[in-house]
Amino acid sequence: MSSLDRLLSELEEAKRRFGGDAAKRVERLLEQLEKRRFDDAESLIRFHEALLFLRSHPQSEKVFERSEKLLATFIERVERLRASNVDFTPFDYIEYSGIAGTELSGTFSYGIARWLVEHYPSKVDVDWDRYEKKSRLAQALPRLAPLFYEDSLVEANIPYLKWIHAAKPRAASDLEWLIERFEQLNLSEKEKGELYDLLELRIKWRLGNSRASRTRNIRRGKNIFYHRDLLIRRSEVSLESEITSPLELQKLSPDEGERMIDMLRATTTVRYRELYGITHGDARSVVRADVGRGVEIFLWGLPPERRLPLRAYHAGFTLKNGVPINYIEGITICERMELGFNTFYTFRDGESAWVYAQALRVLHKKVGVTCFSIDPYQIGFNNEEAIESGAFWFYRKLGFRPTRPELARVVEREEKKIAADRDYRTPARVLRRLSTGHIIYELPGTSSGRWDRFEIRNLALRVQRRMSKEFDGSKQCIQDASSREVARALNVERERLTKLQQKAFDSLALVLALIPELHSWSDGEKKAAAQIIRAKVAADESQYAQLLQKHERLSDRIAKLGSQG
Repeated sequence: MSSLDRLLSELEEAKRRFGGDAAKRVERLLEQLEKRRFDDAESLIRFHEALLFLRSHPQSEKVFERSEKLLATFIERVERLRASNVDFTPFDYIEYSGIAGTELSGTFSYGIARWLVEHYPSKVDVDWDRYEKKSRLAQALPRLAPLFYEDSLVEANIPYLKWIHAAKPRAASDLEWLIERFEQLNLSEKEKGELYDLLELRIKWRLGNSRASRTRNIRRGKNIFYHRDLLIRRSEVSLESEITSPLELQKLSPDEGERMIDMLRATTTVRYRELYGITHGDARSVVRADVGRGVEIFLWGLPPERRLPLRAYHAGFTLKNGVPINYIEGITICERMELGFNTFYTFRDGESAWVYAQALRVLHKKVGVTCFSIDPYQIGFNNEEAIESGAFWFYRKLGFRPTRPELARVVEREEKKIAADRDYRTPARVLRRLSTGHIIYELPGTSSGRWDRFEIRNLALRVQRRMSKEFDGSKQCIQDASSREVARALNVERERLTKLQQKAFDSLALVLALIPELHSWSDGEKKAAAQIIRAKVAADESQYAQLLQKHERLSDRIAKLGSQG
């Protein structure tokens, strides 16, 4: 092991130590490494990741200040390494992408492409060298360039780039011109996005020393939390006590909300990730929770025109001493939330279980959910990284349980083996089997097992089968009939609703029409159902989820209809 490797290994071990002389040891290692020259990408990446962890989990003020200083000037090390012509491929791995001074090349949605052009116009462009689907431009260029059909309808080899370069102003990048032209199309936002996404354009982003890079995408707070004692272990975390403890949510101004959503857009985009609720987040709905230990959690919903047909949607992320360490996604129907949670690789040695509990605490406070469901992918279904990390046991030890009886029996056998042999590790083949079903956590008071077999897809497929059987497969016919039936049953005058309310009504009517006794509900139940429909497009979609939770008859029917395959 070289002296540099030894120092980096010592730092990677020391960053996880707290209390005693841990801070002084880290300070000494940082002082030594600051003077070292890095001659390969792998070593420099290791140093970068250790610095990010120390910036978010500092043992002392000196560790915090030195790590912050080293990150602020990190681009100099990257540029020095680039000048030596070493292989930069490791900087593009998804675990390490987004470091200052590097480049990204990936395919993003129309929403993110437009956001990149708006915020970083001189740093982004189409990566034509790595774009292998140029023929797809034939689907869009007729709308953007006059006389294009004269070439495309009869010629075999179309010089697509020549058309683009002839049409755009010299000052504009190819991507900027394309986005501007798309914006001027007489199409809805949804249609523009669908047309653009068909192209699957690759975008190159030269990060430079941008604040969007992982290196510098940090929010400086007033109070830094220093870890002078041991980190909170998973065994010390009680989901029930954390989730149900009191919490205040602070509503941000739209401007501040937009800044926080932009921060997460940059955080995920440089990591080649994208979530619907990050791309289309509603800046007017952002709330902040200070949960202690230097941790802030931000959460928001979607604007009414972007919402899902049936479920309420929330997205957010966590800052640890100002550093983004994860992203959060919660999709709710009644009291059940499908939860997505991803802690970035760099920070998985931190207090992941405690932070996870705080995320559930915020979601419970905001949306009122009491049942949290984890999709199989999160625990390893077609996700080898989750298998390798033992993600199933992370959730199981926090109190989650399999919803399928046969998997519950496998867990029982595994837990007996673990109790009998401290060195036993669940084989990967068993973890893969356990990952084939949902796991669930229910707060006390939730009807146990009510949501075990529920899948939103089951609900939607029941609508499809009705469409096939009663309406000859016609989407328009089932929609018209369902809206009429439900309007009559609930005494709702659809014509008096706003356009957005009509859209919400029509989507929910498809499900409500599956309830044969809907017309015989009490006046109070009908009135509450109509209120739920209006709440779907209210300023805060949390209200919709909470009203559904209170409507016992409707929530019970939804749970049963979605539990039948």
